Amino acid sequence: MGVVEKQENRNFDVAGALYCVSVSGYNSSVGSRTPNVVNDKMIFEITAFLALAIWCYVALGRGGFWRCAERDDGIPPPPAVWPGVAVIIPARDEADVIGQCIGSLLGQDYPGSWSVIMVDDNSGDGTANVARRAASDCDAQNRLTIIPGTALPRGWTGKLWALSQGIAAARSRDHAVEYLLLSDADIVYAPQMLRWLVAHTVSRGALLSSLMVKLRCDSKPERALIPAFIFFFQMLYPFSWVNRADRATAAAAGGCVLVRAETLRDIGGIEAIRDALIDDCALARKFKAKGPIWLGLTARVTSIRSYPGWSDMAQMVSRSAYAQLGYSPLRLLGAVLALVLTFVVPPAAALAGSGYAPLFGVGAWAIMALLFVPTLRIYGISPWGAVALPAIAFAYLVFTLNSALQSVRGRGGFWKGRFQAARAK
Repeated sequence: MGVVEKQENRNFDVAGALYCVSVSGYNSSVGSRTPNVVNDKMIFEITAFLALAIWCYVALGRGGFWRCAERDDGIPPPPAVWPGVAVIIPARDEADVIGQCIGSLLGQDYPGSWSVIMVDDNSGDGTANVARRAASDCDAQNRLTIIPGTALPRGWTGKLWALSQGIAAARSRDHAVEYLLLSDADIVYAPQMLRWLVAHTVSRGALLSSLMVKLRCDSKPERALIPAFIFFFQMLYPFSWVNRADRATAAAAGGCVLVRAETLRDIGGIEAIRDALIDDCALARKFKAKGPIWLGLTARVTSIRSYPGWSDMAQMVSRSAYAQLGYSPLRLLGAVLALVLTFVVPPAAALAGSGYAPLFGVGAWAIMALLFVPTLRIYGISPWGAVALPAIAFAYLVFTLNSALQSVRGRGGFWKGRFQAARAK
């Protein structure tokens, strides 16, 4: 986060002081301000205890998300007949990453019929030419189709409009297309992953399967913020709940989503979510209403998109944070209060509290750090980094507030030269 420990402690002291000031009062009988120390202490203790109770619930009652146990492990049984697959890649100004994506897809060892369709969404950096060279290098030009995207209609996001054009082209393939792999342009696949994903989906009877790809985590901002992004996503959408038919929780990771083509038609096609900024989870909800879905972690599918600076990471989070809250000021207020209680109160109580508050604060802080460790290990980061989770969460809070501000200004959801979020009222 770039915030040193000394700064963290000072911020927490200020937070504790502001809290005490907010609950102090005046002694009207003498007209002077007299803090009610007993009540201040009790309120701080109660608040810290609530934070501890929340983290106990998170540890025991959120499907064990923190264990990162839902993965692409094992070898699923192959289907009797390998279904036809079309890979759809929407790409806008992706010349720096599309070559590796196309190369990895054209190198798949899938036994059935399959093809790759890239929709060039009005790129200005030669994205299509890079994709053609990648196909030529693999000697697989016949397997790749590049479609020039048409102008973006009103009411659509750019990615979904490009996907809709690719899906329409897939339906006209010579081979029957039973499954569609919706892939971002920055995703790189190990050679066996299309085969694994199809076999896994068919064997589970899932209508949708998605992999939370391993994100690039090289720069300082990435190492500080990317693992927490994965942690928070799993905390919000426990993967074990997503994968259970008796749970309403539905989510997907938009970089890699395999869907059954017939079910996509049944829900009204991509058009059914045409204006969704968080399109992956919107699609997952539609599919789970029809049947089982699956979501898991992987290290064999990776994103090579880089976020070298703090502002790059801030933009990535701010792009859709307010959309996650439905552009609702009330939900934003609730999210702010929840983040403060869950992540800020524990260290504030531990460092600036009195009575039992430090005990409760240390307990909550310790639990959140321990739960964060498995995610840090996935990214090869020291477990000691988990202690900084409150500061990281505070940064995400700032990003969320910035997301709301940008939406109010009509500049939300910025991506590749487009402002795609609904304007907040």
